Amino acid sequence: MKYISTRGQAPAQSFSEILLGGLAPDGGLYLPETYPQFSAADLTAMRTMNYRDLAFAVLSRFATDIPAADLKTIIDKTYTAAVYCHVREGDNPEDITPLHTLEPNLHLLCLSNGPTLAFKDMAMQLLGNLFEYVLTKAGQGINILGATSGDTGSSAEYAMRGKQGVNVFMLSPHGKMSRFQTAQMFSLQDPNIYNIAIKGVFDDCQDIVKAVSNDHAFKADYKIGAVNSINWGRIAAQIVYYFKGYFASTTDNTQQVSFAVPSGNFGNVCAGHIARMMGLPIKHLIVATNENDVLDEFFKTGVYRPRGSANTYHTSSPSMDISKASNFERFIYDLVGQNAAKLQALWSSVDQGGAFDLAAQGLLSKVPEFGFQSGSSNHANRMEMIRKIWVDYGLMIDTHTADGLKVALELREADVPMIVLETALPAKFEESIQEALGQAPVRPQGMEYLETLPQRFEVMAADAEAVKQFIKNHL
Repeated sequence: MKYISTRGQAPAQSFSEILLGGLAPDGGLYLPETYPQFSAADLTAMRTMNYRDLAFAVLSRFATDIPAADLKTIIDKTYTAAVYCHVREGDNPEDITPLHTLEPNLHLLCLSNGPTLAFKDMAMQLLGNLFEYVLTKAGQGINILGATSGDTGSSAEYAMRGKQGVNVFMLSPHGKMSRFQTAQMFSLQDPNIYNIAIKGVFDDCQDIVKAVSNDHAFKADYKIGAVNSINWGRIAAQIVYYFKGYFASTTDNTQQVSFAVPSGNFGNVCAGHIARMMGLPIKHLIVATNENDVLDEFFKTGVYRPRGSANTYHTSSPSMDISKASNFERFIYDLVGQNAAKLQALWSSVDQGGAFDLAAQGLLSKVPEFGFQSGSSNHANRMEMIRKIWVDYGLMIDTHTADGLKVALELREADVPMIVLETALPAKFEESIQEALGQAPVRPQGMEYLETLPQRFEVMAADAEAVKQFIKNHL
C-alpha cells in the first residue's frame, strides 16, 4: 500500500515513511492510493472479533510495510483493559469501546476510556507505540510539533511522555481550554514535553504547525513530525471503531447504520467516511458542529468559508472551536473525483484566506452520494441535552457529545440505528456540567486535584518564527 498527496505533487510513499510526518511536501494530505475493500464475507468474519483482532484486520490493510507479527504485537500492547480503564460502571473494560444503548436504535459509542478521558486516546496510544517502533528500527529521533484545541494535546503528551528519542512541542490557544484540559497538559513535568500557550485561537496554532511543516529545510534539520489529525496514522486507527460500533449495534451485515460525530477538525468523521468507502454499511455520516459552524454551512450550501480568529467563537464545547478544518481536504479530494489539480485550485483560495463554492460548480449535488448530513448546536442546546440524557437515561455526558446527540436526534430515522460518538468524559468539562446539572461529575481516581498541581508552560505570540526559535533553543 502506497500513499499519495491530495495535491498530487509528492512521490508515493509507504505507511512507515509517512507515519512520522504531517503534511506532504506539496502541502497536501496523504491518502492511500486506493481504499482497501471489505467484502460481505470479510465483514462476517470480523463480526465476532475483539477490538485487538478487529484493529489488526483493518490496520494490516494500511500498514503493509510493517511485518504482520510486529504490527499485531504493537496493537495488542495498545488496546488493553489496563490502558482503557476509565469505563462507566457496568461496562466491560475488555470491550475497549463499549456501546451504550439509550433506547432501541439510539446508541452511544464510548471512546473516552483512555488515560486522558478523550476519544483522541484511541489513536494516539497506538501512534505512540508505532512511533517508538519505527524510530527504534531506523535509529532516529523525532521532534513532534502539534496544535490542540483541548484534547489532542494531552492525548499526544500522555502517549509520548518518556518515549526514547521523542520530544513534544504542543501549541494551544492561551486561556481557551477548560481548566481540566489545561491542567492535564501543563502539569506534566516530563523533560521531553514542552507546552506553548499561543495568544490566539486554535486556528492560529494550526496555522503555525502548517507553516513550520512547509519550511522543508527546518523540518528536515530539526526532524519535525506531526501528531495532529493531519497525520494519516491517526485517521487509520480511528477507522477501527466505526467497524466496532457497526458490529455492536447490528445483527447481520445487510443492516445500515448512521453515525453522528461532533466535529471540529473533521478528522473523526473523516475516518467514518473512509470506513464507508471501504464497504462498511453506513447510511449517513452526520457532522455535528457547535457555534463554529463552518462545516454545517458547507454541507447545507456548498460554500466552504473558513473564518479568521476574530470570528471563531470560544464556546462550552471548546475542542470544536475550529474554523478551518484540516482534514476536510481529504473528503473534498474524494468529492472532486480524486482530481489533484482541481483540489489544488480550491485550496489555493483557502490558503490565501478565501473560500470556495461547490454549489456554483455543480458538485454539492454529489455530497449525498457520500452519506453526509449536518447540523449545529449552541450553548443552550447542549445544556438542555446534558439535562435530558441525565434525566431520561441516568447518563452524564460532556458538552461535545451533547452537540452530537442534539443533531443526531434531529436527523434520526426510525428504522436506522443511530450511533453517536462520545468524544470525552464529563469530568473534563466540570464547569459546564455544574451549570447544566447543578452537580460536579465524578473524577477518575488520581485526577481529583489535577488543577492544583504545578504547571509548566510558555506563553507566546502567534508567530511561526518565534516557535521555530523556541524549538531550536530547547534541543
